[in-house]
Amino acid sequence: MRIELERRPGMSGFFAIVSPLVALALTVIFGGLMFALLGKDPVDALFSFFIEPLLEVWSLHELAIKAAPLILIAVGLSVAYRSNNWNIGAEGQFTIGAITGSFLPVVFYEWHSPLLLPLMLILGMVGGALYAAIPALLKARFNTNEILTSLMLVYIAQLFLDWLVRGLWRDPAGYNFPQSRSFVTEGVLPEMLSSGRAHWGFAFAIIAAVGVWFMMRYMLKGFQVVVLGQSERAGRFAGFSSRGMIWFSMLFSGALAGLAGISEVSGSIGHLQPSISPGYGFTAIIVAFLGRLNPLGIIASGLVLALTYLGGEGAQLSIGVSDKVTRVFQGLLLFFVLSCDTLIHYRIKIVLGKGRALIAGAGR
Repeated sequence: MRIELERRPGMSGFFAIVSPLVALALTVIFGGLMFALLGKDPVDALFSFFIEPLLEVWSLHELAIKAAPLILIAVGLSVAYRSNNWNIGAEGQFTIGAITGSFLPVVFYEWHSPLLLPLMLILGMVGGALYAAIPALLKARFNTNEILTSLMLVYIAQLFLDWLVRGLWRDPAGYNFPQSRSFVTEGVLPEMLSSGRAHWGFAFAIIAAVGVWFMMRYMLKGFQVVVLGQSERAGRFAGFSSRGMIWFSMLFSGALAGLAGISEVSGSIGHLQPSISPGYGFTAIIVAFLGRLNPLGIIASGLVLALTYLGGEGAQLSIGVSDKVTRVFQGLLLFFVLSCDTLIHYRIKIVLGKGRALIAGAGR
């Protein structure tokens, strides 16, 4: 007996739309079972995880803060993934963007100018794009697997940040704590509303999502992304450059990850420190797929994943669970999203013996 996957002749449009909702429902169900195994009341636990963070104004601001980098990074990754270029190193590009964007307020800490913040944002995008250019170069020139190279570069970026804030960029008046100087007022991303801490990074994320949606739907570059992603051979017949698409998609996704990095540091933290991300670059991969690689869908999925971060923090206090619960929820969500997508495209066939088979899965 063996289990095989048999490709379906056609994909159900209905199931393609509802599969993220099914994946989310299954995540909630299995999350409730996990809480029950931990000895917690599933209803109370799920309420504190998913509902309680939405009941206060300040919580909604925190939700926007956590959603901003997820949406920004995921929008860039959606372009890379739809072009069949698998950038897994957004976490490193996020970190390098934070470092390069912080160069001016840390090194030239006495400079006060209205130009400071725009230059920081530009440098953050440039830094993220240049860091993404490394796996792009290796793939375009040597056909190196970009999954491995971009992933390994994450750890280099994180160690470089740790070295900087403990050494060269450590605040001399910071009582030996591993952090840089605090940014001057002109280098801090302002709040959008007076009712809370949500800063303009969330607005950047929404603008980026709408802009990329427009590009993918109405512009030639978006058409190139789709064609080369579905068939590189067809793209070559149309005169599109697969190498050019490698560079475009990797640099574009790196630039948005870098913008997310400097926005997070400037808007939420105010200085560099060894840990500036709870894993936004990796969680954004889940956001991208949960949003069906559609920029507008990514806005909704980014808010959902941000809620898992916020709910996880609240659940630690209200019901006394570990912070690892958030990771479990995110892992369950990714598992069910990929599982549902697999069943949309394939049927499960159980081969019992010679000439005998059972077909599992909805549809013919």
